Amino acid sequence: MSAENDALTYRAAGVDIDAGNALVERIKPMVKRTLRPEVMGGLGGFGALFDMSGRYREPVLVSGTDGVGTKLKLAQQLGRHDTIGIDLVGMCVNDILVQGAEPLFFLDYFATGKLDVEVAAAVVSGIARGCELSGSALIGGETAEMPDMYPPGEYDLAGFSVGAVEKSELLDGSAIRHGDVIVGVASSGPHSNGYSLIRRVLERAGSPLDMDLDGTPLADALMAPTTLYVKPMLALRKQVEVHGMAHITGGGLLENIIRVVPEGLGIELDSGSWTLPAVFDWLQREGKLAREEMWRTFNCGIGFTLILAADQADAAVAALREHALPAQVIGRVTAVSDAPRVRIA
Repeated sequence: MSAENDALTYRAAGVDIDAGNALVERIKPMVKRTLRPEVMGGLGGFGALFDMSGRYREPVLVSGTDGVGTKLKLAQQLGRHDTIGIDLVGMCVNDILVQGAEPLFFLDYFATGKLDVEVAAAVVSGIARGCELSGSALIGGETAEMPDMYPPGEYDLAGFSVGAVEKSELLDGSAIRHGDVIVGVASSGPHSNGYSLIRRVLERAGSPLDMDLDGTPLADALMAPTTLYVKPMLALRKQVEVHGMAHITGGGLLENIIRVVPEGLGIELDSGSWTLPAVFDWLQREGKLAREEMWRTFNCGIGFTLILAADQADAAVAALREHALPAQVIGRVTAVSDAPRVRIA
């Protein structure tokens, strides 16, 4: 009988259902560690259930979705799959945190050409760890094996976070006033933004991934997982009055803080108020990057910002440092009548 007449199977077409089932069994213990009391049912249902009854008086749901960009390419090049999931969670939960929301649950999407159970399990272990660190339940997800869609060894990731905040505690920037100060909270590195440029700089420099940067190999500095700000920031809001927050992602310091500032107000940032971390100094030097390019591409060492009254700044900085998050005042809110609304001193 010719091959054309042989019976076809899904496995022969490139999709291994047994591998998918094996992955589910591998990740069940990881998922279980993230569960909250509100989660109803277990892993494997058609839909994930979360009981919000009794938790909020006037709940506002806040949702967000994101990926990790081309940091994935570097992770795959280096064979480092166990922390990229933390980045995925961080990009989503830090975003919804900006509006004051507590992340409740998280879903992930993992897509690849051919499922490698070991690699996928490592990725999910990072997602689960990120969920644990942010208090978010890993409540479900999708693993898609799609032959011919991805080259061998490559995969893609997306994440989806849902949180909630009391309507009276929602942060929408309306409380921000002229004279408020901006507190910058340290990042762990580039987080998950600017990696298309980072990879070009690496290529130009000859990919010296083992070079030392203040005691840290360059590869480690570039792959440092995104800082999860959720628990410290939610705790801080119980201690000081926060008028606004911003997650410093694509667009950098130039474009993210101003997004939460009302019209008629601007911001002035003091570039000398913190030291540019070694990894960003290396990127700027090797890439011959202009200062404005740095500020609109990278977080430059500031991964999250708070806007609050000047007399609250010292208490906020002290509280964050108790959570091992270095912070300092990096700017102020100003009155502006025309562009530019963002100025760098």
